[in-house]
Formats: sequence, structure tokens, C-alpha cells
Amino acid sequence: MKIVIIGDGKVGYKLARQLSVENYDVVMIDSNERKLKYAVDRLDIACVIGDAADAEVQKEADVPHADLVIACTSADECNMLSCLIARKLGAKHTIARVRNPIYFKQIGLLKEDLHLSMAVNPELIVADEISRVLLFPDASKIETFVKGRVELIEYLIPKDGKLVGMSLADMYNKFQIKLLVCAVEHCGDVLIPDGDYVIREGDRLHIAVSHGEMERFFRMFGKHRGKIKKVIICGGGRVAYYLAVQLCKLGMQIKIIERDVNRCEELCELLPKAIIINGDATDHDLLIEEGIEEADAFVGLTGMDEENIITALFAKSQGTAKIIAKINEDRRASMVEDFGIDSIVSAKTATADAILSYIRARKNSQGSANVETLYQLVDDKVEALEFIIKSETRYTGIPFKDLAIKSNNLIACIARKRQIIIPGGDDCIEVGDSVIVITMEKHIEDIEDILA
Repeated sequence: MKIVIIGDGKVGYKLARQLSVENYDVVMIDSNERKLKYAVDRLDIACVIGDAADAEVQKEADVPHADLVIACTSADECNMLSCLIARKLGAKHTIARVRNPIYFKQIGLLKEDLHLSMAVNPELIVADEISRVLLFPDASKIETFVKGRVELIEYLIPKDGKLVGMSLADMYNKFQIKLLVCAVEHCGDVLIPDGDYVIREGDRLHIAVSHGEMERFFRMFGKHRGKIKKVIICGGGRVAYYLAVQLCKLGMQIKIIERDVNRCEELCELLPKAIIINGDATDHDLLIEEGIEEADAFVGLTGMDEENIITALFAKSQGTAKIIAKINEDRRASMVEDFGIDSIVSAKTATADAILSYIRARKNSQGSANVETLYQLVDDKVEALEFIIKSETRYTGIPFKDLAIKSNNLIACIARKRQIIIPGGDDCIEVGDSVIVITMEKHIEDIEDILA
């Protein structure tokens, strides 16, 4: 599969790194020669220097024979125009990163005219992710499958937590909650556990569960936090706008602190229900003045990871119950978890996951199962994939107790019509099911790949 990536920014580089490891034929286009040299020295890809809005540059990158062109520069207009030119030259499919709320609001019209296969809005994806976590503040992270009917939650086992010292089998038997612990992260080590695994303080559990059962789980084992009502958002960019729109609809009180006075004026018009403060959120006196001690949640959303980390740590020191920070640099993200910031979001990772889901789906669209959703967990060490079973195979209709599944792989959940099934030995996969697979192997493209 030949893939051309336009734009060697954070998203473009992450995609190129992932796809080159998976042995796709990758070509990257960017006008910055220094960036491309950095990429070529580290990745098994080809590069073309130039403006992707130039058809001759696209021809040099062999766009006419590309299976997929992904435009992820920082400029929406460049992305959409590049995709239009790519389709005119003969590229089979195109994906554009579109971030401007005005463009994205009418993306249905634009997709048709530009012949886009997919449009990705990183800021909206991240805002959705933060919104889910604020609704269930005991979770560090919540990913959704089967159109929101199944959730994969990340839950940190606190000091003196009720589950410390209990095996997973005992937890399932004693509390009768329909969930499955799919992966455990502890001090940098990751494993896919069996029922004998004993839960320890500091474990990060990744749990597959239906929405209703998740509420039961948090009622039993959460910290009994009240509903979040007051949220302070540091930074007034696009993520803050999308998030504030969602939270205002939920009845939360939103306060946004933004340094740029012109942006504050824009936000005042766009968000009449939110309070917009012109100021520097790294000024601790300002945060205290604006009520950080009374806030239920703090969300750091500036364009700088360092600012988000500093302000989040200060909010934590002031007793704010729920702290969320946007951090795009992978190394900083893993470091910050040790500081006690329990929820970290990344627009780069969210965008890459959405695009990789599409690519896997295209690659195996002729097979018996199709990738619908993909998330990368624990610094990309674990993948969670949702497959839709399209036709009968050697594994359909066979009870799980009779199926040999390779180690470090797990079938976590089955969605069948209106039913959510946490599978046992007597359950089986049927045509039409949505099946969620957790794997520590890379590049799984079909459920066949996890069978021994």
C-alpha cells in the first residue's frame, strides 16, 4: 500500500514512523528540507522537498499511483487543496486534517466537493476525550467503541484502594460486574493479565466495560467524587472552544484564561455562557484570584506542554480534584504521569489513531473482518482494535474454550445487536458482531492474526 504524507509536523512524523514500521511504502512531502532530513535519517521513508499544492511536486512523490494521500499540515486550506489536486492526479483515497470550526461545521459539503475519504479534526477529538473524562472523573482516560456503547477506561489504583491485594478472578466473582481488565501497567511494565493477577497499589488498569456497568464500577471503587460543576481552562485555542461548547451544554460553569486579548474577544462572542479572562494562567496569583481552590477540575490547553505541566501541577497543589493536561511530546507525557497528573491528552496521538484506523480498515477491507476503531495505549505498547465480522470464518461459531489464542492477546468484548457480552469460555463470535481485541503485538489486521 503506497501512502503519501503531506506535512512533516508532529502528526505527520508520528504517522510516518508508525506506517514505516508496518512496512507501508511511505513518501513524505514538506517544504522544510531540514525537517525532511531528520525524518529520512531516522525512518525508512522517501521524501520530496516542495509545496504540496504544486501538482509537479505531487507527481514527483508519485501521488498518481498512491493508494492514500494524508494532508496534515498546519493550514486547513493547504490540506484541502492538496487533497483535491491528489484526487485529480489519480490518488485512490485522501484524508485531510481540518481544524477550523467554520470549515469543519460544513465538512459534509466539503468532503463531497473535494472527494475526501475522511476529514480529521484533532481538536474536536481531544475535546470529546476530555469531556468523557470530566463526566467520569475517577477515570484517567476513556476510549469508546461500538459508537459509544462500550468503553475502555484507564483507572489508577489509589493508595489503600479497595481492590489492592485482590486477584482479578476474586474481583469478578465477588462483585459480579460485567467488565474485563485487559491490560495492566505498573512502573513502566505492561502485561495482559489472567485471573490470577493480584492488583497492586499504583497499577493502571485498562478495563473494557459497557457504559452502565462503568457507572456501577465507579460507585463501588471510585473516590466518590461529586459531579464536576466548575471547570477552569488554561488556554483559549480550538480545543478549549470545542470543549467549552460541550461542557456548557452539560450545565458546567466554565472559565477560560487566555493571554491574547483579541482571542478573548472572539471567545466572548462564541461562548456567551462561559467566563473569559484575559491573563497569563502561569501567574499563580491570577489562578488563585479566579478561584482555582474552588474549581472541581483544571484543564491545561495552551500550545506549550511546559505551561500545561506547570499550571496543572499548581492546580493540583491547590487541591483541585481533577487535573487534565494536553501534552503532545511523548517523552514528556510518560514523565508527567510520575508527577501525579492523572489525565493526559494528545491531539497528535488522537489524530494518528483515527487515521491508522482508516488505513487498517482499507488494507483489510476484502477480508472477513474489518477494523472499525483503533487506539494505542501505554506509550503505543498495547493496541485496542474493534473488528466488525463480515463473513463466516474458521473462528466463527467456535466457543472460546476451543479457540487457541496467542499469548499477549485478548478478546475483551463482543457487541451483538443490543447486547454487550464480556466473553466467557462458552461464548463465540458470530457474523455481524463487533469484537474488541487487546493486543501487545503490532500490526494486527484480522482476528486470524491472534489465533495460534
